[in-house]
Amino acid sequence: MFCGKMKAVTFSYDDGVTQDFRLVELLNKYGLKATFNLNSELLGQKQSYCHGEVEVCHDKIQPEDVKSLYAGHEVAVHTLTHPRLPNITDDAEVIRQVEEDRLKLSELAGYEVIGMAYPCGGVNNDDRVAKLIRENTGVQYARTITANDSFEPQTNLYRFNPTLWHRDWDQMYELGEMFLGMKTDTPQIFYIWGHSYEFDIDDSWNLFADFCKFISGKEDIFYGTNREILL
Repeated sequence: MFCGKMKAVTFSYDDGVTQDFRLVELLNKYGLKATFNLNSELLGQKQSYCHGEVEVCHDKIQPEDVKSLYAGHEVAVHTLTHPRLPNITDDAEVIRQVEEDRLKLSELAGYEVIGMAYPCGGVNNDDRVAKLIRENTGVQYARTITANDSFEPQTNLYRFNPTLWHRDWDQMYELGEMFLGMKTDTPQIFYIWGHSYEFDIDDSWNLFADFCKFISGKEDIFYGTNREILL
């Protein structure tokens, strides 16, 4: 299934923030692959993010850095400006947010972008939006933020649920140990998502580095981008 292997690990990171430089370096060190979901109209903007009383940098990477930074990984759609798509009643605006982002990112990346992650937390997708994307854009898969704690492949790629969010540390290791020990005759996917700036909230970069070392380098696992694994 995955280059002759039945198990695959993939990561997905949103927003295109400058912490991605450190994250990509870490992923490359351990031979791991990720998909990075970007808002093309927000690239280059300087922002901050507050998590309780902790404020961290949320600066976006520069457009000219997209191709080189994410080389060997995958660039994917996160909409032009990060709106909550189900709240947009104008179908044409939903399509514009997705397809124009896809076309702009394709130009920046140097290849056709075909993946996506829905922006915003909470309920950030629904059947209407998924149908609009499927029928009116070049997107071929779209990830939600609804963790399912599962490795099973899914048939609905336009509302694809990840295994878990990367800061659920205990659950991530528990599922990781289960995944590493699994013997299977059917395809299984360990899909982890998050934002790289979240590692700055409590300086958990070393924790993530330890997990990368733990999950990497296994001969029976294919390490790929979302595109390589889902399609």
